[in-house]
Formats: sequence, C-alpha cells, structure tokens
Amino acid sequence: MTEQARLQELNKYRILDTLPEKELDELTEIASAICDTPISLLSLVDENRQWFKAAKGLNIKETPRSDAFCHHALQNPKELLIVDDPLNDERFKSNPLVLGDPSIRFYAGAPLETPGGKVLGTLCIIDNKPRVITDAQKKALMLLAKKIMLYLEARRIMVEQEDKIEVSAALLKKLTDQAPGSIFQLEMTPDGRLMFPFVSKGMFDIHPSLDPKMLKADASIAFTVVHPDDLEMVQTSLQESAQNLTNWNVEYRVISEDGDYHWHWANANPEKRADGSIVWYGTFQDINERKEYIQTLEQILFDISHVMRRPITTMLGLTAAINKDNLDEQTFKKIISHIRSVSEEMDQYTKKLNEVYYERKSKISGKADKQ
Repeated sequence: MTEQARLQELNKYRILDTLPEKELDELTEIASAICDTPISLLSLVDENRQWFKAAKGLNIKETPRSDAFCHHALQNPKELLIVDDPLNDERFKSNPLVLGDPSIRFYAGAPLETPGGKVLGTLCIIDNKPRVITDAQKKALMLLAKKIMLYLEARRIMVEQEDKIEVSAALLKKLTDQAPGSIFQLEMTPDGRLMFPFVSKGMFDIHPSLDPKMLKADASIAFTVVHPDDLEMVQTSLQESAQNLTNWNVEYRVISEDGDYHWHWANANPEKRADGSIVWYGTFQDINERKEYIQTLEQILFDISHVMRRPITTMLGLTAAINKDNLDEQTFKKIISHIRSVSEEMDQYTKKLNEVYYERKSKISGKADKQ
C-alpha cells in the first residue's frame, strides 16, 4: 500500500519521460562538481525502472528497477545512502552496473522527498573507483536534493494550474459557443493591425463565409462583409473608440450569403495595454429582427397618424355638433348616421392595420426561426 501511494505521488508530478530541463541539468552537474565524481544522476523510480531526468557522464536513459541503487533509498527519506564498495556489499556485488559498465565502485544518493514524505528517487553521484566524501559534500548533496524537490514541486503546481486553465478555457468555450451572437476579444497593435485573439463560434454562425484562422490573424477581414455604405462609419467609430478609450457601440449593415443585408450591432469596451496596444472585450449581435420589428411599429404609427387622421377629425366635429343646443330630430339623426359611417370606416382601418401588423410579425418570426 505504501509503494502504491508513492507511485501515485510520483505520477502527480508528471515528470517521467519528459524532455531535459536546464535547471535540473545544472543542479545535477553541480553535484558532480562538488563531489568530484565523473557521474551524477537525477533518478526517478517507477514501478519497473529507474529513469534519469538528468544525467552527467552516463548516456543511457533508464535501467531496470532491480538494478537501481536508489531503489534502496526509497524507505529512508531523511538519510543519504552511501555505498563505499559495491563488490563487498551483498545487495550490489552481483549488480550488472557493478560487474559491467559503468563499473560502479562508489555511490551516494540523496533522497528526493516530497512534502508528503514520499521518495521519488535520488540525486546521486557515482564513481568507478573507491572514494570517500566529506561531511560538507554530504550536506551539499542533501541541499541540492532539496533544491531539486523545490523545483519539482513548483513545476507540479504549474502543471496543475495549466490543467485547471485548460479545463476553464474549455468550459468558457462551451459557454460562449452557446451565447447568442458572438463574444470576442479584438486587439489593435500600436501600428494599427487588427486581430481576434478570441472569437466565439457564434461569429461563424453569423458569417459562415469567414475563415476562423484567417480572421484571428487578421481581423480586418471582417470588414469585407460590412455594407459598403456603412464601412467608413464602422471603421471611423472603431478608431474613435481606440483614440478616446470610449465604448465602441455601432449599428451597421452586413451583406448576407443570399446578397440581402442584415443589421448587426457591435458593443465593446476598450482597454489600453502598457505596450500601446488596444484590446476590446465585447459582443456582436444580429439585430435584424429587432430592426424590422421597430420598422413595423413605425409604419403602424405612421398609418395611424395619417390614414386615420381624417375620420378621427370628422368624429370630433360630429361629437362637438351633438353638444350644441336646439338640435332638431332630423339633424340629430343625420349626425348619428355620420358617426356610424365614420365608426365603420375606422373599424375597417383598424382591421387592416391588424392584418398588416400580424403579417409583418409573422414574416419577422419566420426569419428568426431560420437563423
């Protein structure tokens, strides 16, 4: 159970079979320099092998665990393992690394102890002739092992943070892809170049003709879908937002796939960076449905104010006549007849306006369903 826990701890560092790292190579080489040995290794022990993350004086990358000297240091996290003469040590005298290359005649390994007390492997020095190291060298070897563990621990935390960032980024992408319209980050470099470091999937639902990779590298491509009559206005508004660091809020028309145009809305807040670049964080929205709805209401209001003005004026005149004194019965009947006629005319206009309203509303809803 203890060994299983140690292996689980080792796997958390995600260090096995990774590329060389300069800091660890240098710390391993310092161990050889301090102890004056031809070989030094940063050895990690997994279930079946010892693998060398860093090595000086040895060209192999791993050996079977059964041949590993540092295997014997795993249970003693606080102690330096020293083997003065492997040929006279029952644990090692038949070891292939003693009888063959590199002909180990001296070994000293400092345990790589995790904060949880598990040993991942050792920082070890090896010589092909018998030798003795001083107390100062022993202390230095233990200190170097601690330095290596500090590096590995910081590296582990960084890897875990990167994993969390990747998970968060994936979650954010899922959320932004489901958001209406498009969420974007637009950047303008000091020399005026535009790029989209981030743009959600909605951008390409709105503009399927735009290439995502090209758009991220060159955001000015997005101007190609803007209606020619609105292009200068859109570009000017973006420049003013960059210059004054004010909200970029603009409604404009874009050319759709079928050659028709749609109304879009850009809304974003700018931020100036230390290097002089400007970054906007905002959204693009298709507001064509809203525009058409407003135009329908405006048309209805126009019809009410113009088409129905005459009958309403007539009605007001007739009601004023009723209030006059001394109306004879024949005149009263004529006024009532006119009121009935005007009422029927107004009713017909009202029905016609309702038909127009619902027809346009149905048309707008149909377009929204297609989108």
